[in-house]
Parts: sequence; structure tokens; C-alpha cells
Amino acid sequence: MSKRGPSPPPAEGVLIKRARSDGPPSNQIVISSSNDPRNRGLIRSVQRTSSLEAPIVSLAGAHSAEILSCRFDPTGQNIAACSADRSVSLWRTYPPNTNYGLLSNLTKAPILDLQWSLSSSILYTVSADHLLTTVDLTTGQRVRKIRAHHEIINTIDRTMAAGTELLATGSDDGTVKIWEGGEEATKQAVATLEVKCPVTSVCWSADGANVYVGALDNEIHVFDIRKNEQVYSLKGHTDTPTSLSLSPNGSYLLSPSLSSQTIIHDIRPFSPSPTRIYRILQGAPAGFENTLLRGAWSKDDGGRRVAVGGADRTVTIWEVESGKILYKLPGHKGTVTAVDFHPKEPIILTGSKDGTMLLGEIEAGIAI
Repeated sequence: MSKRGPSPPPAEGVLIKRARSDGPPSNQIVISSSNDPRNRGLIRSVQRTSSLEAPIVSLAGAHSAEILSCRFDPTGQNIAACSADRSVSLWRTYPPNTNYGLLSNLTKAPILDLQWSLSSSILYTVSADHLLTTVDLTTGQRVRKIRAHHEIINTIDRTMAAGTELLATGSDDGTVKIWEGGEEATKQAVATLEVKCPVTSVCWSADGANVYVGALDNEIHVFDIRKNEQVYSLKGHTDTPTSLSLSPNGSYLLSPSLSSQTIIHDIRPFSPSPTRIYRILQGAPAGFENTLLRGAWSKDDGGRRVAVGGADRTVTIWEVESGKILYKLPGHKGTVTAVDFHPKEPIILTGSKDGTMLLGEIEAGIAI
């Protein structure tokens, strides 16, 4: 038999079988103990649930002291954070996560809380030097400064009522003051609510008719601003409530406390429980530093989950209906002081005493 000659070169358009690639699919994480690709071991597949560049994104380098509050804007495109270093940082939520603004000349004392305006490109801040400040974000300039209280202002919240933006500020002087928002508003308070002990947190009701006030007496006082008087109070805490957050449907109120106990109160007009306590959640230690820890409700699923940071340097996320812990998310090197959920995607934002923020991707919830 004659030997078979060499195979002719393939004609154009003929498929050629290529060698198998050793690289993993883009949605899998691998670990390797050597430089040999054959020794890589598959850890797990990653199912992405958001538009972030990575499942965890660090926002660092802007602040030299602890972050006291951080929040998404109503669109979810931007983030603002305030710090004990007396500055406010502005960030892009999505790649490349730019720190596009640092406002460092607003006050002469730590900025304790902030809120995005619901109606315009304005940011409101409150600080330890008794100031309520309004910042125009298109120019980065302070447009209004009010000496709002006689003591440290711990908290601020805002709402829209009859087309007007209203602010509520709470202070160590034992009062809550109501203000008109916007650049053209006056420097006079619309109303003053007497609580008679230091105020740690405020929150508006969904219709803007009531203000919920957490105070040093371990109670949550409910004020009707039309009557300018307290109508009832929510009890159950054994130590000071550190923050208040309203559920997306306006029916429940989240309140962490210095006792490491987080309570969800039922604030519907006709609650089936005489105590109005809907859930008691454990798992987020408050620590001994008396830090005002700020909790939040998830928004992409209509409020099926809540989150609170803790002194154990993690953020705890619970399922509201069952009260079970879904996540204990690590990553910070100090107490997690502030938490917020993205308004449209399953993304959680955390701020810490280590001066950094983390954006984390969680599993998508099922909307109610």
C-alpha cells in the first residue's frame, strides 16, 4: 500500500475545531494556588442582580473621619455622605463610581445627617454647630444657612405635602422644628414641637400629617402637625431609639435602639396589636459607643427586607415577614453607622466609622 500524502490545506469557509480554552466563564470565580491554569478550582457561580461594576464596590478616600450618614438620591444615580470631618462627599452609583464632589466648607462642626430634596437639585444637612444648611448641587454652593436650634441637631427628614417640601429637624434642645424646603424658603420655622428631652430621630408619615420623634426617654412620640400636639406614643424600647425609617407603603416604622433591639411598629390607623409592635428583631449589636445607627427598608421589593448596621462591623438584613436574618454582610473595619437601599435595584449602601462606604449587591426580592 502506498502512503497517504499530507492533508491539503483547508479551503476558505471550512470550520476548524479549536483547542478547548482553559479560561473560566465570566460569571464564575476561580481560585488558583499556582500559576498553572489546570490547578484552578471553581468556587462558585455568581448570578449578577444589578448594574454595578462588581458585586461589591468600595467608595473610599474622600473622608478622614467616621461617616455618620449616607443616602442614595431619589433616582439612585448619586450618593451623598456626611462625616465627622465636617465635609459632604458626592459619588456616582454606577461605573466608574466617581467621587465628583467634596463640600468641605459648609459648617465648623461634624455634619450629623443629610437628606436629598424630593423636588429639586438640593441637599439638606444638619450639624453639631446647630445649623440647618441648604446646598445647591448644580453649583456646589451653600444657598441657605439657618441657626435652627440651640443645641446639636441630630436628625433631619423631608416630605412633600400639598406641593410644598417640608423639613423636620430634631435636636438635643428637646424640640422638633418644621421648615419649608427649597432655596426661596424663609428662615423662620413653620412650627415647633416640644418633646422636652433630647431628640435622636425624626420621620414623616406618608401623608405628611404626622411626625414620628424618637427621643432619649425610650419612646417614639407621634405629633399631628395640624394640631401642633402629640397624639400618642409608641413604646417597647428599653433604650434610646437611634433612627426612624418609614416603610415604602407607609404602614410600618423601623426603629433600631441602643439596646441592640430593633422594633418594627405598626402605624396603620387601626392596628390589630394594642402595643403596635409588629416585629422585634435581634442580631445587630449597638455597642457601647452610643452611636446613632441608621436603618433602612428595601425599596426594589416594596419593603420585604430591612437593614441595620452594628458595632460588630457588619450590616444585618432581615426578612420582615418572618423576622429571620437573611444576611450578615462584613467588609468594614469599624462600626457600620448608616445603611440605605437603592430605590430601584437590590443594592445596599453602608457607611462606617472607618471612613469608607461599600456598595453591595444582594439577591433580588419579589415585589409585593
